Amino acid sequence: MSNSNYVSLSQEEIDRAKHTDLAMMLQGMGETVRRSGSEYEWLDGGRKVTLRGNLWYHQYDMTGGDAIDFAKRFFGKTFPEAVVFLNGGSSAQLLRSSPAEKEKKPFALPRKAADMRRLFGYLCGHRGIDRDVLLTFVRKNMVYESADHYNVVFIGYDKNRTARHAHQRGSYSFSRFKGNVDSSDPAFSFHWDGTSGKIFLFEAPIDMLSFISMHKNNWQQHSYAAACSVSDLVLFQCMKDIGNIDKVFLCMDNDSAGKSANSRIAAKLEERGVEYEILVPTMKDWNEDLTSGCAAVQLESESEESEEELCQALSL
Repeated sequence: MSNSNYVSLSQEEIDRAKHTDLAMMLQGMGETVRRSGSEYEWLDGGRKVTLRGNLWYHQYDMTGGDAIDFAKRFFGKTFPEAVVFLNGGSSAQLLRSSPAEKEKKPFALPRKAADMRRLFGYLCGHRGIDRDVLLTFVRKNMVYESADHYNVVFIGYDKNRTARHAHQRGSYSFSRFKGNVDSSDPAFSFHWDGTSGKIFLFEAPIDMLSFISMHKNNWQQHSYAAACSVSDLVLFQCMKDIGNIDKVFLCMDNDSAGKSANSRIAAKLEERGVEYEILVPTMKDWNEDLTSGCAAVQLESESEESEEELCQALSL
């Protein structure tokens, strides 16, 4: 018996749908899309969604994906429907249901792979992360490789050592996939609790590991957090849980979004009377500094006073 609901899709159709330019599509539908540097911004209700070509990232839910994921999330489409829709085969009305109206999936960590060969190959070989630094996180079950898509998984725990957040990053050098596992709590994203009273805040786990790789001496005594966005939720949660934080180092990306986040969070810290310092990578982010060798050049070119301040901050 034939199924009238069955839709046969070729790989070419799927690939073409997946690479739909989201800003152009939304503008064609009459939606308001605002340019922000090399990206675009679109509002899901009052919440910002960042667009870059066929990729999107929801700053409130801290989830993202490609054009097919976008059609599924905001247009209420199934996978086959999303492919047909993105290829111009149907029309749809945008669904703007609030987070409270959407069914919330329980948080669950992705299944682990049998080994971590791709993880070490990607993070150490391609991204330049120090192997000893990475091993420390792996041994504490904070980083592993998923069994389904071989993604790198960065786990965030609460103070009771219960996993509350997981951020995934594609482990293939050409992959641009990144996103948080459903129902992750952004207040507990990937972080390391130290004892020194200093905490360093980054946008992404790879930037956090890159910075540590460049400043390895006594690194474990400091605290570090990766927001997996430009949010400050994990910073203030860490400050609450650790208790003895007396100085915050804001280490967001060297772009408009990162600079804006540094300023916004700095203002909050000033209101609370918390000492802070802004550290800016030479390139776009700390991993680019690590892989390009800019870190060494940057330190050599700084004044003696600036270099001494940074070394004191890191207790080098």
